[in-house]
Amino acid sequence: MTTLGWNVVGVIVLAYASIVAKSVALAGFGLDSVIEIGASVVVLWELADVAQTRQHRAIRMIGSAFVALSVYLAVQSTIVLAVGFRPHHSPIGIAWTSMTAIAMFVLATQKAKIGAALNNPVLTAEGRVTMIDGILATSVLAGLMLNVFAGWWWADPVAGYVILFYAIREACGLLKP
Repeated sequence: MTTLGWNVVGVIVLAYASIVAKSVALAGFGLDSVIEIGASVVVLWELADVAQTRQHRAIRMIGSAFVALSVYLAVQSTIVLAVGFRPHHSPIGIAWTSMTAIAMFVLATQKAKIGAALNNPVLTAEGRVTMIDGILATSVLAGLMLNVFAGWWWADPVAGYVILFYAIREACGLLKP
């Protein structure tokens, strides 16, 4: 429930920050937060009934969301790089991604322990999603900081590609037959 609440607030903060800064990385991270919300809801739904068919469907739902995120980031990051669009600085984005990285690493560790103890593949998968959320927050933070301090405008869409890489990797792992 903590992850769910954190990400609901995060979607609002990231939507505002990405619009103000015109940042593809912040927008992609916001969409990743939407997936995290969906994953948390799917886990709660799945935990209500541990039937194998529900577990399989829950994992496929999370994987499908990562496919959608991958398509968005591939198109958006490529367009931003191709036209040379320069995002603005985002103090709110920097603050939020810093706090999110720390929070997600802590939550992911706890979810992994609980998922292993319960031998629950959906909770374990959701723990991986949360770990990826922490990694992605760190990547987006690096892109934002490089834009601010080094003037590397292209670090923002490159951070989008980092999110894309993890989204594809996670989708492939969750959607394999």
